[in-house]
Amino acid sequence: GGTGEVEAEGEEAHLGIHVRTEVVAVVTRTDDDTLLVLVTQGDHVVGVLGAAAGGEVVLGQVTGLEDRIVPVGVREMIRIGTVLELGQHVVGVVLATLLLIVEERHPFIEDMVRGVGENKDILGRLDGTLPRTGELNPDVVKKALGMPMGENYAPCEDVAPRPPALCQGCGHRDVYAALNEVLKEYDNPRVFGDIGCYTLGFLPPFRAIHSCVDMGASITMAKGAADAGQYPAVAIIGDSTFTHSGMTGLLDAINENADITVIISDNLTTGMTGGQDSAGTNKFEAICRGLGLSDEHLRVVVPLPKNMPEITQAIRDELNYHGTSVIIPRRECMQTLQRHLKQKKAAASK
Repeated sequence: GGTGEVEAEGEEAHLGIHVRTEVVAVVTRTDDDTLLVLVTQGDHVVGVLGAAAGGEVVLGQVTGLEDRIVPVGVREMIRIGTVLELGQHVVGVVLATLLLIVEERHPFIEDMVRGVGENKDILGRLDGTLPRTGELNPDVVKKALGMPMGENYAPCEDVAPRPPALCQGCGHRDVYAALNEVLKEYDNPRVFGDIGCYTLGFLPPFRAIHSCVDMGASITMAKGAADAGQYPAVAIIGDSTFTHSGMTGLLDAINENADITVIISDNLTTGMTGGQDSAGTNKFEAICRGLGLSDEHLRVVVPLPKNMPEITQAIRDELNYHGTSVIIPRRECMQTLQRHLKQKKAAASK
């Protein structure tokens, strides 16, 4: 998907090498759905802890080893209630002389369990057995387990790479074109992005976003940056993401009249996941007013090339206002628009 391309540009995975032989595994799950795999390596039993999504990646690689299962009762040893209890329970698995911890993103559990047990080697992202950054994939986990990796092929020279891009005619395109045009007038502008198809504004040709962390973080990051002296600080968030987790950040900004401009790019749907209805459709102005935003700094525009002078002026005006402002560019997603037009045409032909 598009966000994978963004992550690939923002991370450099440093692969570590740790040779393993003779892999045998037993798989179980704890009460909080954390996966534990015990793997034998020679005369040792290697505990492999796959936390949450990491567990699913591990499980995918050890299936097929059922005929070589180690008969140990790990379930009784590691039944836990929360992930915060997980560290000491797993290090307390006396059968394991090595423990490989497989986690997505940050090595939270690995850092927590290091030094808890005696004579236990903790392997994972911190020691280089797994890449320190980047997402997990089957080959990375297979390499850590000493299993043969899948065959890799060189890219075909006859096929041009086509990274994901915003749809032709998408309203987000016009928003980013206008934003980039206005931000040329400022020194050191920063745009804080959010989770949605509009995250593709990070990629060429727009290169309009400087950071993207999680749902709703655009507004709170912009506020934090503005509090630290950043100007201008712009947050761009989609309509469904705003109702999911952006409203509390905007409330905080309004309460303190933070010097930020929030762009709620409204395509009237949840476009990234198939075009479901958005909870806040046709309610965003009312939501912003209810949070305390004044009408004077609540602007609604239609993102079309013919409206570019109006859009750029709206952005410029709100950037020059040193307080919290919201701009709502609103135009239907091209995918749902085409779907609705087909439905309308089909209904008319009956």
